[in-house]
Amino acid sequence: MSNSNGVRSILMVGVGGQGIIRASDILSAVLMKSGFDVKKSEVHGMAQRGGCVSSHVRYGKKVYSPLTRKGDVDVMLSFEKLETLRYLDYMRSSGVIIINEEEIYPPSVNLGEAPYPHNIEEIIRKYFNDIHFLNATKLALKEGDRRIANTIMLGALSPYLDIELDTWEDVFRTDFPPNVAEKNFSVFKMVRNQFSENKNLIMQ
Repeated sequence: MSNSNGVRSILMVGVGGQGIIRASDILSAVLMKSGFDVKKSEVHGMAQRGGCVSSHVRYGKKVYSPLTRKGDVDVMLSFEKLETLRYLDYMRSSGVIIINEEEIYPPSVNLGEAPYPHNIEEIIRKYFNDIHFLNATKLALKEGDRRIANTIMLGALSPYLDIELDTWEDVFRTDFPPNVAEKNFSVFKMVRNQFSENKNLIMQ
């Protein structure tokens, strides 16, 4: 999947504190190490208060703009279910959507002004076919560190990218202290392998 210029677009969305910017930094480093031209843009939006956060990563032989047009995103990596709905108009009709099951209530829900929608999957499936849910947060807690949920999301994304495993490992070991790198890469590789074999395997 790419546009007429051979450029692919990946959109990461969620809320502050989920490690989205860190994940997009790692992805960008992996893509650059693989020889692609990469452009990245991000919106923090009161990230420290749990506000919306998004990051566009575009890559190809030559990329002229970091911003993705609506209808041009190949893969969305959504770290929070409700945030997926905000960005559906950025997706290609044939695009892939990978969604973390975590629900983080926005202020309007916490204040009782609006309900948290519980038919999110039903809404998305009206318009897109290639959708995959996984509980990255639950799996991260099972591994003993909530912070690696973003690594788990990258692991689920990686089968859709033609990037060698060694390249991912090099970036993890460059960007993290040794003990942290070992843990993150081990979890990344586990999720990558499971998601490659059966994209329903780590839903629960």
